[in-house]
Amino acid sequence: MANGLIEESKNAYSGFYLRDTERLYKTLLHNESREQPTLLLGVTFALLDFAEKYSMKLRYTIVMETGGMKGRRKEITRKETHIILQDKLGAQNIHSEYGMTELLSQAYSKEKGLFQCPPWMKVLVRDEDDPFSLKYTGTGLLCIVDLANVYSCSFIETADVGKVYSDGSFEVLGRMDNSDIRGCNLMVE
Repeated sequence: MANGLIEESKNAYSGFYLRDTERLYKTLLHNESREQPTLLLGVTFALLDFAEKYSMKLRYTIVMETGGMKGRRKEITRKETHIILQDKLGAQNIHSEYGMTELLSQAYSKEKGLFQCPPWMKVLVRDEDDPFSLKYTGTGLLCIVDLANVYSCSFIETADVGKVYSDGSFEVLGRMDNSDIRGCNLMVE
């Protein structure tokens, strides 16, 4: 997904900055000085590491975190994460992406941690101790139906605790206790 966005931008400064935080910092300063709209997309723990090292005032950059500490940092709530990133990076709002390697679709939050799904994706909720208690609204473990997964599993139980609202939006409150650490970024060392 990120590679597609990079290619689509056709911008010489678009790219992956995996371990080159100094170059990322200089690129963001360059883009800010030119009032260039920019998307800073990163895993949560890496954005927090970056923000601690390089405090700045981003006015033309959208900061989007993709969730989780993946065992690299102490788990904190999304709200706490956003407050830290807003303070250190000077961004008005922190956007979020919610998706998984197993799914072809993602949900996005522009602000306040409320995610919206595309029309072919639906989030349901169930009680922690009853896998058959699926509901369209309420608080519990999040379960995702992704009809884009035509040739693979279209239903995923996430082990994430969340709240689903009547308009289909949802928020992620955290991970179920003692659940496995998951995520495609675990493959990157």
